[in-house]
Amino acid sequence: MHTQIDRVLEFEVQRAREVWLTQPMGGGRVLDLRFGEAVDQARRMAAHLISLRLPPGSRIAIFSKNTAWWLMADLAIWMAGHVSVPIYPNLTARSIRAILDHAGARAIFIGKLDRFAEMEGGIPEGIARIVMPLGPETAGARWHDIVANTEPVRGTPPRDPDDLATIIYTSGSTGAPKGVMHSFRTMCAAAAFIDRFQISAEDRALSYLPLAHVGERACIETPTFLVGFHVFFAESIDTFLDDVRRARPTFFGSVPRLWLKLQAGVQARLPQPKLARLLRLPIIRTMVRRKVLSGLGLDRVRAAICASAPIPVEVLRWFQDLGLPVVELYAMTENFAVSHLGSPETFRPGYVGGPVAGVEQRLSESGEIQVKSPGSMLGYFDAEAATREVIDDAGWLHTGDRGALAADGQLKVTGRVKEIFKTSKGKYVAPSQIENLLVGSGLVEQACVVGVDLPQPWALVVLPPGQRATDTRALGALMAEVNAQLDAHERLDRIVVLPDEWTAENGLLTPTLKLKRAAIEEKYAPFTAEWCRVRDPVVFAREPMVKGGC
Repeated sequence: MHTQIDRVLEFEVQRAREVWLTQPMGGGRVLDLRFGEAVDQARRMAAHLISLRLPPGSRIAIFSKNTAWWLMADLAIWMAGHVSVPIYPNLTARSIRAILDHAGARAIFIGKLDRFAEMEGGIPEGIARIVMPLGPETAGARWHDIVANTEPVRGTPPRDPDDLATIIYTSGSTGAPKGVMHSFRTMCAAAAFIDRFQISAEDRALSYLPLAHVGERACIETPTFLVGFHVFFAESIDTFLDDVRRARPTFFGSVPRLWLKLQAGVQARLPQPKLARLLRLPIIRTMVRRKVLSGLGLDRVRAAICASAPIPVEVLRWFQDLGLPVVELYAMTENFAVSHLGSPETFRPGYVGGPVAGVEQRLSESGEIQVKSPGSMLGYFDAEAATREVIDDAGWLHTGDRGALAADGQLKVTGRVKEIFKTSKGKYVAPSQIENLLVGSGLVEQACVVGVDLPQPWALVVLPPGQRATDTRALGALMAEVNAQLDAHERLDRIVVLPDEWTAENGLLTPTLKLKRAAIEEKYAPFTAEWCRVRDPVVFAREPMVKGGC
């Protein structure tokens, strides 16, 4: 089979002068890199890595936000015969050190980062450093100096499709991160997205979700290596909408939180009642849709994806009404995101779609989702016992998620096997569906349902910016509306409104913005007694001082 390296080296010759990567450089400036020059830089960097005389298959880390040089560094590592180890650009020094030590990394690419001074302590002494363009002022060889003074590797460096290509460390939502090993073959299973969406060299995409996460590697990096579409990179959170408008992507993926923020941004300018009224008018509906999507930079999107966590059905319907059907992607790092994908034509509320081509699915007796995929990992790095726990002798990946199947094979994810908790009444509750109902209301931005040792579940919530003083009655009405859809043992006893946002930086979200349930529960459990004494169904937390339980 042709690997992604083989394909890129074909583009180097056949499409040398075509623009491939567009990188913001600050101050409104952008740098366009053509196939010929981008691959030439990767070849020169590969020659430099070879000159370090590292053992074949050495692990080399990439520690950076998304940039054009991130992709070039990955290519260089592979062409030099090594293995790439991405690191999230917002980890603590302690987490960085744990990954580098576990992987046995021999070198590290350091690129565009915020707060590097706080994280630098996680990089061990003695590890070879290469500082990429837009990287911090720190010790290490500079990318441009290496490129200027190194002859490129010639020819096509041989890599077998089954060679270990990368180790992707999971984001830690279910415990300590584990190193997921993927070969070139398992990564190329992402060609399923090319087939599903008919992606070609004429397409355009914006890369802004972390390349350290499997989703961006599967939906952006691997497909562009295979078909060579134009990739734009985002500059910052502040310039994000301008970055999207510059790229005018033809396919676009995001996580639920950003889809919610895009919706909220539209509704702030065009209140929902007015928008709904305009969309009911046949004569101007198309014009309104075009204007709203153009303002978001999404007017040319053919395929839109939501991944990483459940998204409220109401949000999917809202974008569908706007003329932008968003399909859900359900998958894992362990199968290189090649598992389940929705379709606008077969949209079923609450379901994530069916298995993509080549994927098999089944449910265990306990309702656990199990999958066979061409993207299934080689295993966890240096963790054979952990590998055997999730991949059985027949090759089925045990996802740890609970689900249900519709008659047409579409999958509904109902929660984590280990996420379900038992109340003090001995009743089991699956929190994710309740959280979806709360977030889908628009009154709540973040929600975590808890209930261990409580008679009934509670919802810990964070409100959207600008709604910190939301009317208590509105939240009470929301709780009543949600409870009406739940069984008696699932119904919320109260909503606790917390003053601070949950972020990856404060340790309450993973780098991909999933809830770290254990961390959230640990942080707020000591204040249960204070909140218990408030008899109202909605509690606005301030500075509770009394610790204890109900």
